Amino acid sequence: MSLDAATQRRPEPAPSPPTLALDAIQALVAPDMAAVDALIGRRLASDVALVNQIGEHIVAAGGKRLRPMLAVLAARALGYAGTDHHQLAAIIEFIHTATLLHDDVVDESDLRRGRQTANALWGNAPSVLVGDFLYSRSFQLMVELQRPQVMRVLADTTNAIAEGEVLQLLHVRNPDTDEAAYDRVIERKTAVLFAAATRLGALLAGADDATQQALHDYGLQLGFAFQIADDVLDYTASAQALGKNLGDDLAEGKATLPLIHALAHADESAKILIRHAITAGDLSALPAIVHAIHASGGIDYSAARAREHARQAQAALAGLPQSPWLDGLHGLARYAIERDH
Repeated sequence: MSLDAATQRRPEPAPSPPTLALDAIQALVAPDMAAVDALIGRRLASDVALVNQIGEHIVAAGGKRLRPMLAVLAARALGYAGTDHHQLAAIIEFIHTATLLHDDVVDESDLRRGRQTANALWGNAPSVLVGDFLYSRSFQLMVELQRPQVMRVLADTTNAIAEGEVLQLLHVRNPDTDEAAYDRVIERKTAVLFAAATRLGALLAGADDATQQALHDYGLQLGFAFQIADDVLDYTASAQALGKNLGDDLAEGKATLPLIHALAHADESAKILIRHAITAGDLSALPAIVHAIHASGGIDYSAARAREHARQAQAALAGLPQSPWLDGLHGLARYAIERDH
């Protein structure tokens, strides 16, 4: 067979699924998210003034609301026409916000999304306690849905998130953290809440077990892609775009994937710098460390892993009915790895 004939018979690569850009996704879900935000505002209220102050501070910081958006998109993609997904999305956001409050205390962070953290403004104890308030408020909202399966998934998810926090704490200032340990942390700290949001959106829509599992798999892989891309941005983005200080992960003693790869592949002098920075939280050699991460392929390797997780997320959606909501789910997989903050 000639080379030309073989080339002609080679199957064409599968076309990329339709996707929406983030602004188009936000426009698509805007009516639902307005209802979610209104519900969050109502249920955030407390007769304790400090709870209101701290809660409003961190919720107002906002971000993209990706996790509640995922619950909305998953439910709508499977034909859900009710309103319980608004409450589910608010629960997801309350859980996420509680974890942010606790994270910032543990990490001693003073900046998030370009604003001072709650612990920097009010102190550690109030931040932890308001985080507990948000967790308990989320459980109240769960009970009101009167869906045992929803409660089971969310109870398991919050437990896994707590385990992830402890696992990460065990690896702080540990330059011998390996890739498997890193994966275990980000699965529990980040990916499980993405997976819960999409699985429960499918559950509300009355999807069968296989479809619920597919949406869980999508969310889990998306969570991995999002967190790995986030860890890459800690060494590639501008501090202004990132909304936090460049190298914050290193200052907190976190051996993220770009560092783990560099420690395995950089030259000995760079490894010594990196190990010292992780153990001491010393950023004095940050420019040299960033250079070593790039030179050893740490950025390229990590970015490739994020892309693979995003690809697997999109693959999990195969077979779902075509709709703008499905295009939105595909679009978020692309956004996770293409964003600059």
